[in-house]
Amino acid sequence: MAGQNLSRNRLRSALAALGIVIGVLAIATLGVFGNVLQLSATQSFGGIGNQVIVSPNADAGVEELSQRDVMTVQRIAEGRGEVIPLKTGGAVVQASGGRTFAQLYGTETPDALFDARNGTIPPRLRQGAVVGPEVADSLGLGVGSAIEIDGNRYRVVAVLQEAQDISPITPDNAVVLPPGEFVAETPSQVVVQANTREDAKAIAGEVRDRVNAREQRVSVFELSSVIDRIQEFFDLLNAFLIALAAVSLVVAGVAIFNVMLMSITERRGEIGVLRAVGVQRRDVLRTLVVEAALLGVAGGVVGLLLSLVAVFSLYYFTPIEWAVVTDPSNLGFLVLAFGFGVAVALASGLYPAYKAANLHPVEALRG
Repeated sequence: MAGQNLSRNRLRSALAALGIVIGVLAIATLGVFGNVLQLSATQSFGGIGNQVIVSPNADAGVEELSQRDVMTVQRIAEGRGEVIPLKTGGAVVQASGGRTFAQLYGTETPDALFDARNGTIPPRLRQGAVVGPEVADSLGLGVGSAIEIDGNRYRVVAVLQEAQDISPITPDNAVVLPPGEFVAETPSQVVVQANTREDAKAIAGEVRDRVNAREQRVSVFELSSVIDRIQEFFDLLNAFLIALAAVSLVVAGVAIFNVMLMSITERRGEIGVLRAVGVQRRDVLRTLVVEAALLGVAGGVVGLLLSLVAVFSLYYFTPIEWAVVTDPSNLGFLVLAFGFGVAVALASGLYPAYKAANLHPVEALRG
């Protein structure tokens, strides 16, 4: 009966449902788009959320890390991550293909920080050099090529892979050498590659408490805190977008409210006949509530279908990865949009339905 009542004036019913379509489409699409942006941004940081970088506190006049500092960090990180002491510098790299300036890193375990594009990074770098992709491409280097840095010649044992993540330790313009090739005896900084983000936070806190117990000797850069701030920003952005889209659903609710009131006014005589022949108030109420629910469900389904089209168009026309588009967390926004659309339709139809159910049969028959 509810379906038949709506089909009497299809244009008016369609226009009322169209408001729900637009509202559901706006909430679902903006919610998913915001979530996709957050997932993509988080994914671009890769595993740097597990990194802790300990450096001398230049503001306190500390210019280098002591062996005691390094050993303290190693004890703190034991069982929770790998500690990579790192010496840094810069120099001009020469080869038969020309010369270029490169960032120098000194560590025995470059495989803990970098991946190889060509060749194999040795577990322990005792001799030779590992070059970044930009240096290799600029100078025409490959595995087995020779380079010269400050008068010393090195054989290239591997070429690093291009940077896949955002990180302070970048391989692109780098040359990794054994730490003994540097003049400095102590590392410039210590990188802790923690097992999890929680381990990274715990390690950073303990380093601050123990190494800086008497004086602020070291500066601790906890990269997970940067990711947390970014996620907080995107959470706020998503909430704002969903709230903005919800306004369109409120407008749609007003339209359904108006349609239901007009329908009741036009059908006063019909409702009076139903009440006169014994139809109960709850049956009249139920019928009109179902009409509003049908408008909400129909508009919600169409809105979800259009949202899916918009989401897949995002994947097709942008460099967003498929795994991000199909992430299960996006489903929550679709369910939220559909549920909110149906709820708004029901809420908009309750008062008109209650008013119709309580019409006196005689007054309704008089019109």
